[in-house]
Amino acid sequence: MTTADQKVERAANKLQQLANQMAGEGGVKAKLAEPLAEDADFIRKLKPSLIKARAKGEAPTNQPPQSDGHVSPSGPQLGKRPKPKPKAKKSGGGRSGGPNPWLVAGAALAAGIFLAKWIDWRGHAHPRD
Repeated sequence: MTTADQKVERAANKLQQLANQMAGEGGVKAKLAEPLAEDADFIRKLKPSLIKARAKGEAPTNQPPQSDGHVSPSGPQLGKRPKPKPKAKKSGGGRSGGPNPWLVAGAALAAGIFLAKWIDWRGHAHPRD
Protein backbone atom coordinates (compact mmCIF):
# COMPACT_ATOMS: atom_id res chain seq x y z
CA MET A 1 0.00 0.00 0.00
CA THR A 2 1.48 3.29 -1.07
CA THR A 3 1.42 6.49 0.95
CA ALA A 4 -1.25 7.89 -1.37
CA ASP A 5 -3.38 4.80 -0.71
CA GLN A 6 -2.90 5.30 3.02
CA LYS A 7 -4.00 8.93 2.79
CA VAL A 8 -7.10 7.97 0.80
CA GLU A 9 -7.91 5.22 3.34
CA ARG A 10 -7.40 7.65 6.23
CA ALA A 11 -9.77 10.17 4.61
CA ALA A 12 -12.38 7.45 4.05
CA ASN A 13 -12.07 6.32 7.68
CA LYS A 14 -12.57 9.88 8.93
CA LEU A 15 -15.63 10.26 6.72
CA GLN A 16 -17.01 6.94 7.98
CA GLN A 17 -16.47 8.01 11.61
CA LEU A 18 -18.27 11.27 10.92
CA ALA A 19 -21.16 9.35 9.35
CA ASN A 20 -21.37 7.04 12.37
CA GLN A 21 -21.32 9.99 14.75
CA MET A 22 -24.05 11.81 12.81
CA ALA A 23 -26.20 8.67 12.66
CA GLY A 24 -26.17 8.49 16.45
CA GLU A 25 -27.36 12.08 16.86
CA GLY A 26 -30.68 11.68 15.09
CA GLY A 27 -32.72 14.27 13.17
CA VAL A 28 -31.45 15.80 9.93
CA LYS A 29 -27.90 14.73 10.72
CA ALA A 30 -28.99 11.09 10.81
CA LYS A 31 -30.51 11.46 7.34
CA LEU A 32 -27.22 12.82 6.02
CA ALA A 33 -25.22 10.00 7.58
CA GLU A 34 -26.12 7.41 4.95
CA PRO A 35 -24.88 9.43 1.96
CA LEU A 36 -21.67 10.18 3.86
CA ALA A 37 -21.13 6.48 4.44
CA GLU A 38 -21.68 5.85 0.72
CA ASP A 39 -19.12 8.56 -0.04
CA ALA A 40 -16.62 6.84 2.27
CA ASP A 41 -17.05 3.61 0.27
CA PHE A 42 -16.62 5.56 -2.98
CA ILE A 43 -13.46 7.28 -1.75
CA ARG A 44 -11.96 3.86 -0.93
CA LYS A 45 -12.41 2.94 -4.60
CA LEU A 46 -10.35 5.99 -5.60
CA LYS A 47 -7.06 4.63 -4.27
CA PRO A 48 -4.34 5.28 -6.84
CA SER A 49 -3.19 1.65 -6.83
CA LEU A 50 -6.75 0.44 -7.56
CA ILE A 51 -7.17 2.99 -10.35
CA LYS A 52 -3.87 1.83 -11.85
CA ALA A 53 -4.91 -1.82 -11.61
CA ARG A 54 -8.25 -1.11 -13.28
CA ALA A 55 -6.50 0.78 -16.08
CA LYS A 56 -4.21 -2.20 -16.71
CA GLY A 57 -7.16 -4.58 -16.61
CA GLU A 58 -5.99 -6.35 -13.44
CA ALA A 59 -8.94 -5.30 -11.29
CA PRO A 60 -12.62 -5.77 -12.14
CA THR A 61 -14.31 -2.71 -13.62
CA ASN A 62 -17.87 -4.01 -13.83
CA GLN A 63 -18.72 -4.35 -10.14
CA PRO A 64 -22.35 -3.65 -9.27
CA PRO A 65 -22.89 -0.48 -7.27
CA GLN A 66 -22.81 -0.95 -3.54
CA SER A 67 -26.07 -0.80 -1.71
CA ASP A 68 -26.50 1.73 1.07
CA GLY A 69 -23.42 2.76 2.97
CA HIS A 70 -22.74 1.11 6.27
CA VAL A 71 -23.75 3.30 9.17
CA SER A 72 -23.98 2.37 12.80
CA PRO A 73 -27.54 2.24 14.15
CA SER A 74 -28.93 5.49 15.50
CA GLY A 75 -30.15 3.92 18.71
CA PRO A 76 -30.54 0.67 20.58
CA GLN A 77 -32.05 -2.06 18.44
CA LEU A 78 -33.66 -3.91 21.32
CA GLY A 79 -36.41 -2.60 23.54
CA LYS A 80 -35.87 -1.80 27.15
CA ARG A 81 -35.00 -4.76 29.30
CA PRO A 82 -37.60 -5.80 31.84
CA LYS A 83 -36.63 -5.12 35.40
CA PRO A 84 -35.85 -8.31 37.33
CA LYS A 85 -38.45 -9.38 39.83
CA PRO A 86 -37.37 -8.91 43.42
CA LYS A 87 -36.36 -12.25 44.84
CA ALA A 88 -37.38 -13.42 48.27
CA LYS A 89 -34.47 -13.61 50.65
CA LYS A 90 -33.00 -17.08 50.66
CA SER A 91 -32.16 -18.80 53.89
CA GLY A 92 -28.84 -19.89 52.44
CA GLY A 93 -26.46 -19.23 49.62
CA GLY A 94 -26.43 -21.00 46.30
CA ARG A 95 -28.63 -20.95 43.29
CA SER A 96 -31.33 -23.45 44.16
CA GLY A 97 -32.31 -21.91 47.46
CA GLY A 98 -33.23 -24.07 50.42
CA PRO A 99 -31.63 -24.21 53.83
CA ASN A 100 -27.98 -23.57 54.50
CA PRO A 101 -25.98 -26.75 53.79
CA TRP A 102 -23.99 -26.33 57.03
CA LEU A 103 -27.25 -26.28 58.97
CA VAL A 104 -28.39 -29.50 57.27
CA ALA A 105 -25.03 -31.20 57.95
CA GLY A 106 -25.13 -30.11 61.63
CA ALA A 107 -28.69 -31.38 62.05
CA ALA A 108 -27.74 -34.73 60.47
CA LEU A 109 -24.73 -35.03 62.78
CA ALA A 110 -26.85 -34.26 65.84
CA ALA A 111 -29.53 -36.74 64.73
CA GLY A 112 -26.88 -39.41 64.14
CA ILE A 113 -25.31 -38.90 67.57
CA PHE A 114 -28.75 -39.00 69.21
CA LEU A 115 -29.68 -42.20 67.36
CA ALA A 116 -26.37 -43.89 68.29
CA LYS A 117 -26.79 -43.03 71.99
CA TRP A 118 -30.40 -44.19 71.97
CA ILE A 119 -29.45 -47.54 70.37
CA ASP A 120 -26.58 -47.98 72.82
CA TRP A 121 -28.89 -47.21 75.80
CA ARG A 122 -31.54 -49.65 74.55
CA GLY A 123 -28.85 -52.29 74.08
CA HIS A 124 -28.00 -52.23 77.80
CA ALA A 125 -31.62 -52.70 78.74
CA HIS A 126 -31.92 -56.05 76.94
CA PRO A 127 -28.55 -57.87 76.85
CA ARG A 128 -28.30 -60.97 74.60
CA ASP A 129 -25.93 -63.06 76.69
